[in-house]
Amino acid sequence: MIDENKNPWKVTDKKEIYDNPWIKLTEYKVITPSEKPGIYGTVHFKNIAIGILVLDQDYNTYIVGQYRFPLECYSWEIPMGGGLHDKSALESAKRELKEETGIIAKSWKQILKIHLSNSVTDEYGLTFVAKELEFHKASPEEVEELQVKKIAFSELFQMVMDGEITDSLTVASVLKAKIMIEQNLL
Repeated sequence: MIDENKNPWKVTDKKEIYDNPWIKLTEYKVITPSEKPGIYGTVHFKNIAIGILVLDQDYNTYIVGQYRFPLECYSWEIPMGGGLHDKSALESAKRELKEETGIIAKSWKQILKIHLSNSVTDEYGLTFVAKELEFHKASPEEVEELQVKKIAFSELFQMVMDGEITDSLTVASVLKAKIMIEQNLL
């Protein structure tokens, strides 16, 4: 039986490859669990991924569209952004929702914590459901070119099921919310 509390990897050396305000890349020389020498690269994210699934009283939601540089394509997603590790995730969620959509919500519930790509990064995401909505003017960051679309939650769910939406935080949040809605937990 494997001891789940024992790290089978041994680090013999490490070197920082790249560092910017958002990520740090590190290369490790390691002894693998099979006792062979190797290398392992990791990406440390300096922020928490924060997602917000907005629901109005009629179960409509608001999604954000933008061109994603790494994917070289347009992506529809729940509103999201980064939150500092030493700040309240909820405060970051409120800031991101107002910035990207102009929406202020009175009711908040965290529904998800997820590791986004745990074979190469320590990044994790938190998702909140935002309800009891007020609408104001959006103020996206200057590097963001966003459009906001109001759709029924059922349509968003179908877009996930049809593979039209592939963002991991959005997919996981929508699937979890669907189950929670069916069980009257949202």
